[in-house]
Amino acid sequence: MSDSFDVIVIGGGPAGYPAAIRAAQNGLSVACIDDWQNYDGSRAFGGTCLNAGCIPSKALLESSELFHRAQEEFGAHGIRTGGVTLDLETMQSRKAGIVKQLTGGIGQLFKANKVTGLQGRGLFLGDGKVEFTDPEGEKKTLSATHVILAAGSRPIELPSMPFDEEQIVDSWRALEFDAVPGKLGVIGAGVIGLELGSVWKRLGAEVTVLEAMDSFLPTADAQIARDAQRQFKKQGMDIRLGAKVQGAKTSKKGVTLSYEDKDGAHELRVDKVIVCVGRRPCSEGLLAEGTGVEVDARGFVAVDEECRTGVERVWAVGDLVRGPMLAHKATEEGVMVADLIAGKIAEVNYEVIPSVIYTAPEIAWVGKTEAQAKEAGIDYKVGTFPFAPNGRAKAMEQAAGMVKLIANKRDDSIIGAHVIGPLAGELISELVVAMEFQASIEDIQRTIHAHPTLAEAIHEAALAADGKAIHGINR
Repeated sequence: MSDSFDVIVIGGGPAGYPAAIRAAQNGLSVACIDDWQNYDGSRAFGGTCLNAGCIPSKALLESSELFHRAQEEFGAHGIRTGGVTLDLETMQSRKAGIVKQLTGGIGQLFKANKVTGLQGRGLFLGDGKVEFTDPEGEKKTLSATHVILAAGSRPIELPSMPFDEEQIVDSWRALEFDAVPGKLGVIGAGVIGLELGSVWKRLGAEVTVLEAMDSFLPTADAQIARDAQRQFKKQGMDIRLGAKVQGAKTSKKGVTLSYEDKDGAHELRVDKVIVCVGRRPCSEGLLAEGTGVEVDARGFVAVDEECRTGVERVWAVGDLVRGPMLAHKATEEGVMVADLIAGKIAEVNYEVIPSVIYTAPEIAWVGKTEAQAKEAGIDYKVGTFPFAPNGRAKAMEQAAGMVKLIANKRDDSIIGAHVIGPLAGELISELVVAMEFQASIEDIQRTIHAHPTLAEAIHEAALAADGKAIHGINR
């Protein structure tokens, strides 16, 4: 193996491995160093996303939704299932198989693109030098013309209730339960908390979510958030807002959570607790002293819009830097940097990064909320359309939710799009493309949408923005 490369990437998650592949596609010699280690000691590229986040959680969300629908909804389709039973071991095995296939695929992609994949720890020493420590502890100093920092993030641990990997766990361990908890506490009603809470609720757990903030899903559009809260409550998920957790006591019988809200102090007895209060950058142990790379008090590496750190030929991408901690944002930053290094024109449009919550119903949005449009002083118009009259949604027995579009009245441009309902994560892509190409509400109105499809709700929402909805009552 060579000790010198054009590019060394530290981190093999959704920011790092695409950066390495694109740099190699651009004709550069590349090494990608990754320190991910699974609970069984095995090592794999893919970072949190493929190993312990996006992919395994979506596998369990899909399986748990099918289990729930078999119990609660198949009868409406005329399907008599008899007694439906849960085989959690098989469900977990399926999830693990999907993860293994996808993480193993990265190694094949590295081989095909001539990327040198190194499993172990990378430490940026400065001046284009990176110290690589292999799993046996052997150290080697590598050099590169460019270094891309892509070390990702990890779950935040509350000082008042440290993880014990058994009763108080992070989002990764929560994907590995070998039995359904009778009572499950979830700290945090964000994306991860709602998704994990949904998994175990569908599989039979009694789920209580404690959220310190007084508002539910404050990053989503308020109208969408209200609808989501109503639907989660209807499903039996107990979401308590303004509940500030003070601590936890564990025993053989479970966990006693202490929290306070506007009504005073309370205790909640559960079998297990999942802590989902956010993630922090993995910048600790990434940089040697004196590299010149600036790191703020929260651990984020300072970069400009093109992910330059301010130190020549040193870049940082993904969860290490500002912006939403989303795998697709991380990937686009990694690809952008690899192209910039090769002298190509590249950018990431941070105004059109979609967000998705893979609950049932799914929730997705891009651009501004109605409140943000109002705060910005934009003269805007809104078009909404429910899935209730949508033929495809009816046929799927999933007619809850709506599409909401926000447009600037001045030029009719779409400035925000919000979906709650079936396959919202897929539907939002049409609206991301529309906003990327500066489409207007009229453009959506004049675009033919196949019938019957869920996407017709987007068409109708666009029509409703001008009081022209065909299948709904215009207000």
